[in-house]
Amino acid sequence: MEQKKILIITYYWPPAGGPGVQRWLKFAKYLPEFGWNPVIYTPENPSYPLLDESLLKAIPQNIEIVKTKIWEPYQLAEKLNKSNKKFKAGQFDVGKNQSWKSRLSIWVRGNFFIPDARVFWVKPSIKFLEQYLKENKIDVVVTSGPPHSLHLIGLGLKKKLPKLKWIADFRDPWTEISYYKHLKLTKSSDRKHRLLESAVFKAADITLATSYTDAENFRKAGANAVCITNGFDESDASAPLNVTQKSFTLSYIGVLEQLRNPENLWKALDELLKENKEFADSFTLKFAGRVDDKILQWIERSPLKNHILNLGYISHDKAVEEMANSDLLLITNFPNESSKGIIPGKIFEYLATGKQIISFGPDKADVSRILTETDAGKHFSYQDYEIVKDFILEKFRLWKEGNLSENAQNIEQFSRRNLTKKLTEVLS
Repeated sequence: MEQKKILIITYYWPPAGGPGVQRWLKFAKYLPEFGWNPVIYTPENPSYPLLDESLLKAIPQNIEIVKTKIWEPYQLAEKLNKSNKKFKAGQFDVGKNQSWKSRLSIWVRGNFFIPDARVFWVKPSIKFLEQYLKENKIDVVVTSGPPHSLHLIGLGLKKKLPKLKWIADFRDPWTEISYYKHLKLTKSSDRKHRLLESAVFKAADITLATSYTDAENFRKAGANAVCITNGFDESDASAPLNVTQKSFTLSYIGVLEQLRNPENLWKALDELLKENKEFADSFTLKFAGRVDDKILQWIERSPLKNHILNLGYISHDKAVEEMANSDLLLITNFPNESSKGIIPGKIFEYLATGKQIISFGPDKADVSRILTETDAGKHFSYQDYEIVKDFILEKFRLWKEGNLSENAQNIEQFSRRNLTKKLTEVLS
């Protein structure tokens, strides 16, 4: 059987760190098993918010990678204001934590660079790829966003080559994303964002969503949307277990910003530390990844400060190991209703460890559905308080007795291989 070819247009590719790079890196790994050869198109000189050199060895051997230069205003922006590095990763200072420089940068980002600051790569890419597609047989083109400007490359190519099969992959929503309302958009800028998003939804043959709710919302907005969640790779999930755990460890792995700060959890833990000596003698809160300074400052002023192990940003391999060496794994989402469709990629790696998960976010979130289906933990709203304490105490009691089970079920549906198989069914 002749292998088909899929051109994947992605901004994030190793050595980029963070969750954005994982999705298509893993699809690219398993696609050849199902009769598809991936070709990667990515910038030659990108400005990544995080680097993870360890991911370079995860790039499939002999994969074709095509690169062209990109010009981004970020280098300039970072000279003006250090915190602009956060914006590249979609993070913002909010409320009273905003300086005038932050406010100005956010306003410029939302109104001048539509949909985002990688928009300068769109025209040169359309020109280059139109020629490339004429000279090379490609069966399907995929654009992966954010940055959502990459979907404009797909839109431009579709206009020039109407027979082109194009899939727009939304790892996060565009105008529905949590920080969209923080962009300080003028009416005309907001209209531009929405018109471009709508044009992408209507022109793409298929729109991929990473959550059930997003797929539903995209369909309502006119997209032919299919949900393929993120997942875990069995080959990453075999981290050695530290059997001699001396402390009961609750871990947060990844980037934690102000908008997803579970203050009710910190307060519940503070109370448990004050009320329960046994718990206080055994408890560790571990961070592996970048935690916003404002959150750390808050914790520094509380009883929790003596129970923190902050490892800072670590490589993906090490992160998987730290998950395995934990008893409870924490995941947080934005509290607003519009974020119930966000399924952080991290949850699947958490699932693969078999550890119990404690999750915070809006009611009836997609994450809650996954935790219920897999029996892998519990989801709470940011208002829940007493039941959070009860949940943690119950897990602590089981840990003490040596009975903190790792009995998650039905998780193989989220393996990267099975998800790639699902993708190839969509491609066919």
